[in-house]
Amino acid sequence: MSELVYIGLGSNLGNSEQHLLLAFEALEKLSLTLSFKRSSLYRSAPMGPQDQNDYLNAVAEFKCDLPPIELLDQLQSIEQQHDRKRQGERWGPRTLDLDLLLYGNKAIDLPRLKVPHYGLKERNFVLLPLFELAPNLELPDGTGVAQLLENIGQHGIEKIA
Repeated sequence: MSELVYIGLGSNLGNSEQHLLLAFEALEKLSLTLSFKRSSLYRSAPMGPQDQNDYLNAVAEFKCDLPPIELLDQLQSIEQQHDRKRQGERWGPRTLDLDLLLYGNKAIDLPRLKVPHYGLKERNFVLLPLFELAPNLELPDGTGVAQLLENIGQHGIEKIA
């Protein structure tokens, strides 16, 4: 059965805009329908170490019939195609980061995968593009994306034309 999924995209190494645009194309191939949507691109300061480039972030929305772990594997494969290096530095620079934010209205707690994404409620660089796509969206716990964004604000985020 297909589920509506939301994927967070981020990049701050190399040509970040190109990485995100190519990732959108790869994600669209996983989509079951013509209902693939993508948010605008947003620039924000990095989380964690500040001695790195600003990030470009976005969110994709589409219906998918892959089980959650298989979708995660596909996301990691797309990251690897963009030379993503997992070197243990949390919040370090990366060519491409793809996070499974939401998988339908399911809460998933597996060793490799937590959905909703653990940082979703605290990251305005995820909430703003998510709100752009689905302003009335509610998380599995009933929390509205609009309320979360209102609570943390939009400071430090710039929409890219």
